[in-house]
Amino acid sequence: MKFGRNRPVAIGPHFRLRNYLRAALPAPPPSVDYSAPAASILSDIMGNDQLGDCVIAWGYHFVGTETANAGDQFHATMAQVIADYGSIGGYVPGQPQTDQGCDEITALNFWQQTGFANGTKLAGWLTVDATNKSEVMSAIQLFGAVFLTLELPDTYTNPFPSGSGFVWDVGTPDPNQGHAIGAVGYDSIGVKIATWGMLGTMTWAALSALCTAQAGGGCYVALTPDMVAKGAAASFTGVAWSDLISDFDSMGGSVPEPPPAPAPAPPPDPNAPVTLAEAQGWTVAALQASFPLMTRSQAEATVRAALAANWRGT
Repeated sequence: MKFGRNRPVAIGPHFRLRNYLRAALPAPPPSVDYSAPAASILSDIMGNDQLGDCVIAWGYHFVGTETANAGDQFHATMAQVIADYGSIGGYVPGQPQTDQGCDEITALNFWQQTGFANGTKLAGWLTVDATNKSEVMSAIQLFGAVFLTLELPDTYTNPFPSGSGFVWDVGTPDPNQGHAIGAVGYDSIGVKIATWGMLGTMTWAALSALCTAQAGGGCYVALTPDMVAKGAAASFTGVAWSDLISDFDSMGGSVPEPPPAPAPAPPPDPNAPVTLAEAQGWTVAALQASFPLMTRSQAEATVRAALAANWRGT
């Protein structure tokens, strides 16, 4: 296995997720897991056993997780992963001295400006406070995954995990073992992480200790326009979407404001006469919900009850 994540050197404004979470945001559920639809993608190591392309591998694990959960799975080829590694980290196939890894900020900015191989272009990205459990849970629940970077403790790699199901707890970070992984779910123990084609758990304590700038790591949520629209529809009362989109657009983005939710259909006028279509609809629905085989008297009773329950006026 290889590492390959370098500490970021790019300087620029970092939007913070907490600045866009309103107090009205509903509490996230106790657990979520987006890994199952993307199992074949998350099990693909994407060259990270031979190359220091962990940042790129997670980028395409992220796209795979998002698209698989949306029912339109995109599984990047190794050629596509290597092409982005070349553009972002300078890797040239056949020249091992160019396999120098890369940092997540350069990669996130590249994917925002240029896009992934499937055409998805990031609307932007936000930093997440890894020490705030509720914020991390909300980020995963709303957007399907968070991007984690850290310097792995020696206890994580000696020995290396041999398969899924491993647990990473608090340890001392090793600056020589910079790595990028993703969290695609969470529960009471910690976040469900994907790395090197395996799934494991990083405890909440480990996440809080290792995925912060002070420890040489980071925690980010990457947003696509579709995800912004999905998040707005799912929790429009809890996220300051207009502010978030405005800030992204001020940085050169072009995220359209999600359309407002359609107004609920007005209740029927209690004084309006019942239409034939309404009566037929009530009747058909009642019969479909009843027994598949009925006597004439049972059918008549079912229809009479449906009409009586829905009829307006006299």
